[in-house]
Amino acid sequence: MAETISGRSEEEFQDLLRRLELALEASQIGVWQHNVNEQELLWDQQMHKLYGTGRHNRRVSSDVWFKALHPEDHERAINDFQIALEGKGFYNSQFRIILPSGEVRHLRSRAHYYEDADGGPSFIGAEWDVTADVLLNRELTSQKAIAEARAVALEQSRARIEHAADHDYLTGLPNRRYFDRRLAELRNDASIETLAVLHIDLVGFKEINDKWGHAAGDATLQSAAARISGAITANDIVARIGGDEFVAVLVNVGNAERLEAIANDIFRRLRREVRFGSEMLSIGASIGVAMSEAGGAGNLLAESDVALFQAKKLGRNRVEFFTPKLQSDLQAERQLADELRLAPVLCQIEPFYQIQVDARSRRIVGLEALARWRHPERGLLSPIAFLKVADEYGLTAEIDAAVLKRALADRSDWVSQGLSPPRIAVNISGRRLADPDLIEGLRALKMPRNAIAFELVETIFLDAPDERVLANIAGIKEMGIDIEIDDFGSGHASLIGLVALKPKRLKIDRQLVTAVTVSDERRRLVGSIVDIARALNVEVVAEGVETEEHARILAEVGCDGLQGYAIGYPASGSEIAALLKAALVVDKNRSTAGTRVTGSARRRSSRS
Repeated sequence: MAETISGRSEEEFQDLLRRLELALEASQIGVWQHNVNEQELLWDQQMHKLYGTGRHNRRVSSDVWFKALHPEDHERAINDFQIALEGKGFYNSQFRIILPSGEVRHLRSRAHYYEDADGGPSFIGAEWDVTADVLLNRELTSQKAIAEARAVALEQSRARIEHAADHDYLTGLPNRRYFDRRLAELRNDASIETLAVLHIDLVGFKEINDKWGHAAGDATLQSAAARISGAITANDIVARIGGDEFVAVLVNVGNAERLEAIANDIFRRLRREVRFGSEMLSIGASIGVAMSEAGGAGNLLAESDVALFQAKKLGRNRVEFFTPKLQSDLQAERQLADELRLAPVLCQIEPFYQIQVDARSRRIVGLEALARWRHPERGLLSPIAFLKVADEYGLTAEIDAAVLKRALADRSDWVSQGLSPPRIAVNISGRRLADPDLIEGLRALKMPRNAIAFELVETIFLDAPDERVLANIAGIKEMGIDIEIDDFGSGHASLIGLVALKPKRLKIDRQLVTAVTVSDERRRLVGSIVDIARALNVEVVAEGVETEEHARILAEVGCDGLQGYAIGYPASGSEIAALLKAALVVDKNRSTAGTRVTGSARRRSSRS
């Protein structure tokens, strides 16, 4: 019975060993024992497979393990073993080995310290290949790093997008979007006592772009941004809100004197020339300034804009401060502009006519149509009440067109009464002359030839007029419409421009005419203009004839026509019809009444 039990136990033990060997082989775990004093290792077959030795012997020199270690892992692997040996404890290490084929594998090794019967130190442990795990962890670490890098890049990209959305790409300054948001934040900040806004518009920027190109324009904008930024503190803000428009917000600037000093400093900085390559570019600025308590800062930008508008209206290159009166004046002006915009549509614009007479015979040879506005509440308004507003709001072309249509209607009415109207001179603005549809629109009016003359102010025809303007002037002449130059001698025209334009007649500016009765120099100057005009076969009309002495002197120096209060005041269409009828009677009686009738007709037209 004992043998049977012993036999079973041995059989079970051997079966257990076989199963353990199969389990170790399946798991690819190698078992080893290290007898420290003997510098000898005991390896099972799986250890030889892990190290690729191709051997089967159980006893292995410790050099086999040492030489298989990756050179970079020598020190760490041996140090791990030495620590376990000194502490007589648990050994745990991970290292790389290099197989005879050159392949690098990662191994995990664990063992327990024990002493044999003789007290000799030993370790018994196991090793397994963790290369796949290491590579997987390395890949996961790499992917994590990539993900983190992408997250950082995404955050940086988001920050760049937000910065680009809030800043001007050229100057790097905040843009209008950021400015509006920041101004609202400042307005709600209880710690801020005062806020001021400076609305800045560069003067001469368009000319720089046109003459030197966009690169010069960009350099000018960048220089302006730097100069404005250099004049304010770190707590202030400067933004570019338009093509050549900047806005600065000053926080707790103090009193009005301090604000004025800063505004003038910015103005002086911007007035300095800008270097562009070897060129020095001239630039200037108009600045509108508004200041208020923080609680009332909601309208600061609008108020600074009002002040800027005033600075531009007064000639640019200046600093203007907002005042309540300025606001009320602007509101009244804008209301007037809104009403004026509708006036041509509502047929409220009508012409009054001032006669022009031959300087010698005093016969009526022309009429100048002068715009009047029959305002529904304020009555009949002369040009002084609305033409400046029309210029500022770009309404002169519409007014000119309305006057022309009413003048043609009046002329048709006069003809139907059996009268022979003289030519009618009508103003035409530079904006209308540049209209590509001008000629087509004029042809639609079917004007009789030689019935109408267009008066161009002297500023329109400079030495190098626009090609579209020249083409339209040529088309106007082909239609039998005379071209006249108004206000000649006011300082803008040149002889070259006069020759190029070839007008039918020119009108000498009233400022030159007024002084001919008291100044020999002005008299000679007017005479020289007449001589030049004759050389070019151009007629001369003197306007601003205030007295009979003016009329006599101007006739003596050779003027062809006369116009002014001494000749006749502006009159309505019906009054002009009566005057033309009277002149017709005079002409019929001329042969029997002699020169006294002509003189009588002249006196009647003078009183009109």
